[in-house]
Amino acid sequence: MEQRIGSSSKPLETAAVDPAAIPGLTSPVPAEPEDGTPDPVEEAGAEAEAPGTPGTPGTPETPETSEPSEAEAEAEADVETPEAETETPEVEGPVFEASDRRAKIIADRSGVRLSLDDQECEFRWDEIGAVETETSRFGKRFTVTVHTPDRRWYPVEIEAKAKSQHQEWESELDAVLDTYFEESAP
Repeated sequence: MEQRIGSSSKPLETAAVDPAAIPGLTSPVPAEPEDGTPDPVEEAGAEAEAPGTPGTPGTPETPETSEPSEAEAEAEADVETPEAETETPEVEGPVFEASDRRAKIIADRSGVRLSLDDQECEFRWDEIGAVETETSRFGKRFTVTVHTPDRRWYPVEIEAKAKSQHQEWESELDAVLDTYFEESAP
């Protein structure tokens, strides 16, 4: 019969050894492109590293591989498309935008986008139950809170340069809400 020497219990993994042992504490996920295809630059680097691929030293090229394939042509077309989209898009209707050194709020025809430091969230108009604004009594803070139908809320505070800027922001945000946000009848 075999006997083990030492403890039969497994060692505990704690936060000191493994920070992932704490629920809710995870590392940031690398951003993926919206269309789900890998970046052409990364794809080209992977092809150059793969042994036996055309274009690497010591590998003969065939006439078929010297011409760009349809997939490569589509990838090049996809690369050019975002550049055209990043140019100033024509936005119809009112737009509200307010920001300070840490936070930013944008409300336009697509919905409301809130960002604080490196965290961002975006809500379409059909995902929003209510939008609440609040100003601090003595300070320069302007708070916008987005409420969702599932009873969650997402507040962002922006510090204005002057307290008088709050009225301007209120009227701009009201114009956007009046145009795009429709309260559903009970």
